[in-house]
Amino acid sequence: MTDAADSLPRRWMRLAPGILVCAVIAVVATLIGSVVPLVGSAVPGIVIGVVIALIRKPGAVLKPGIQFTSKRLLQVAVVLLGAQLSLGQIAAVGLESLPVMLGSLIVCLVGAWLIGRALGVIGDLRTLIGVGTGICGASAIAAVSPVIGAVSAEVAYAVSTIFLFNISAVIVFPIIGHALGLSPHAFGLFAGTAVNDTSSVVATAAVYGHGAANFAVVVKLVRTLMIIPITIGLAVLVGRRRAGLEGSRVATNARDTPVEAGIPGHPQLSEAEEAARPAPPRLTPLGVLRLIPWFLIGFVVVAIVGSLGVIPAEAKPGLSAASVFLIAMALSAIGLSTDIAAIRRSGWRPLALGGALWALVTLTSLGIMWVTGAH
Repeated sequence: MTDAADSLPRRWMRLAPGILVCAVIAVVATLIGSVVPLVGSAVPGIVIGVVIALIRKPGAVLKPGIQFTSKRLLQVAVVLLGAQLSLGQIAAVGLESLPVMLGSLIVCLVGAWLIGRALGVIGDLRTLIGVGTGICGASAIAAVSPVIGAVSAEVAYAVSTIFLFNISAVIVFPIIGHALGLSPHAFGLFAGTAVNDTSSVVATAAVYGHGAANFAVVVKLVRTLMIIPITIGLAVLVGRRRAGLEGSRVATNARDTPVEAGIPGHPQLSEAEEAARPAPPRLTPLGVLRLIPWFLIGFVVVAIVGSLGVIPAEAKPGLSAASVFLIAMALSAIGLSTDIAAIRRSGWRPLALGGALWALVTLTSLGIMWVTGAH
């Protein structure tokens, strides 16, 4: 019992240095945002983080806290945003965003298959980049990778490839929104459907304004639920191919043969990595439930509590401010975690695929918004 009690303080002591560094950067970013409201605190946070990482990568002492901040504190920030919305608003936003969300997802997945084949990005890497861009970045990649039996090298390539476009969205999308004269409501819909990672959605929309951030988060969380049908579909596809090609090592999207493994645009896996490739698991009902991110559930629970009037109205501005600061901390941590070398190692073909899908989803989202009058 004593050991268990002591382990928690020790864990926080390991996390504290990295969290403190992110908090200091977030304070500076917040001050910059107060002087230049257009950029907010998220963009300065990630830019400062990237610059520091390029000059000197954070050491082992800082990494645990930085990783914790970039993931857990960001998720807490998303949960706190739920206090600003009612359950009725969430349902209305989900229904309104459905045409744009489904249209951009379908176009992205089809584009990943066609453009990936044309570029020579084959195997699971193409699948991972497609679902990462179309649904929710690293979260979708993490959910899909065990189902299709992807190895860590493929996951790393996919994450590093789309990461560049996550950062680009934070800077470029607000410029596009202002150029097109999008309202905060319309920009929230645009960011929630066209930006692939939750952190980037939050940061991009926060730059545009608080109203855009609230709307974008709901759109993004509804979009995150698409992890479930996509993962189930891939599991069925893998199962059928494994059954149809009994006795051979085959995975989804035409798993590479030894000859194909030498094609540019695909990670060069060692024999040990290929041997360690996990077998795709069978999805159980409990496994399907586990695909739903905890912070999505937390967001809905907080929204329900807020809808019932349990959260005092005077507490909501404080919760909103806390959420904005945590977002700045998380984006600072993501900037500090930037691995330029990993992006370089992935080569130009996966980057080209990620860029093409990023542009395709952006144009599709804006196009459907224009057609449906949501602009």
